[in-house]
Amino acid sequence: MIDGLITTLFNGLSIGTVLLMVALGLAVVFGLMGVINLAHGELMMLGAYTTYVVQNGFKMLGSEQQGLYIWVAIPLSFLVAALVGLALERGVIRFLYGRPLETLLATWGVSLILRQFVRSVSWSMAIGLVIFSVLFFGGKWLVAKFAPARQALANVILFVLSGAIAWTIGSSLNSNTTFERPWFSARNVDVTAPGWLQGSLSVTDTLQFPISRLFIIVLTILSLLGVYWFLQKSPWGLRIRSVTQNRDMSACLGIPTAQVDAVTFALGSGLAGLAGFAVTLLGSVGPNLGVNYIVDAFMVVVVGGVGNLVGSIIAALCIGVVTYLLGSGTIPLLLSSTENLQPLTDFFNFFATTSMAKVMVFALIIVFLQIRPAGLFPPKGRSAEI
Repeated sequence: MIDGLITTLFNGLSIGTVLLMVALGLAVVFGLMGVINLAHGELMMLGAYTTYVVQNGFKMLGSEQQGLYIWVAIPLSFLVAALVGLALERGVIRFLYGRPLETLLATWGVSLILRQFVRSVSWSMAIGLVIFSVLFFGGKWLVAKFAPARQALANVILFVLSGAIAWTIGSSLNSNTTFERPWFSARNVDVTAPGWLQGSLSVTDTLQFPISRLFIIVLTILSLLGVYWFLQKSPWGLRIRSVTQNRDMSACLGIPTAQVDAVTFALGSGLAGLAGFAVTLLGSVGPNLGVNYIVDAFMVVVVGGVGNLVGSIIAALCIGVVTYLLGSGTIPLLLSSTENLQPLTDFFNFFATTSMAKVMVFALIIVFLQIRPAGLFPPKGRSAEI
């Protein structure tokens, strides 16, 4: 019984660390910038698919090198998600600061686009996008250099012409089945963990800890330490904290607030990609991966206190452990030995499924927020004013 309870708590803790990994990026973006990014889950999905692509690349090198893919996938999943997040901030978010409703709707639209992109992307689409990017952004650079007075009209014409050329070339490539076939489709894909991550660490005959979950816990701890060092010790971290406390005063002191926003968003997005890598060690991944985590991640940020990393850690671990305790049926199993507690046992049996456990957790969070509306650690500075 004790071993079973320890195993249950460990599984809940591992779920909490995955949730913390997802929420860590949100705590940076939502907490420090006040941006409600509903595309955060899709950035996580891109990190997971990056891991899948890297694994397939190493498969081509042979079985001897296949287990090494994990050390390439970790930085690449961070980098890909960070670059996409940077493009999102530069192309959409920076025009919507101070308008949370518009930001929410815009990022929701981006999340739908990214989901459908993963389902539909093929060689023909990828080539078309590359052609469009080269023509459009190259044309914008030329216009800005040689005809800056006509930029507005020229940008519209460039967009239409580049889109038409890219669409024509991409459509012509669809006649070839190799170019037309989707890379991933709507089906889930499996990422095989290296052999050294597939076993378990045995403490006793009945108490075993999966090595993959232990690796996720270690990766989460290292990510936390890295974020703490970046925010507290690095020059950019100092700028981020300064802008968080007082944006106007920071701008007066010469801090490039636009660049700080871009770096902050890229950091939060990269952490989401890292969470996507971690999820691949737990099971298959698909286009709807982010949807399963985004609500829980926002719950962690709100309960912990917007922008507070310590609060996010406590909230993530508590939510993960409570959700697993309820959903696994451990509580009614512990209460079943006492006949006087049969009504309470029946009550917890009703919530002994994953979906109903989330309902109970939602209810508990609602009650908690009635007592502490600002979370465990209330925000300070500019975040508190938003």
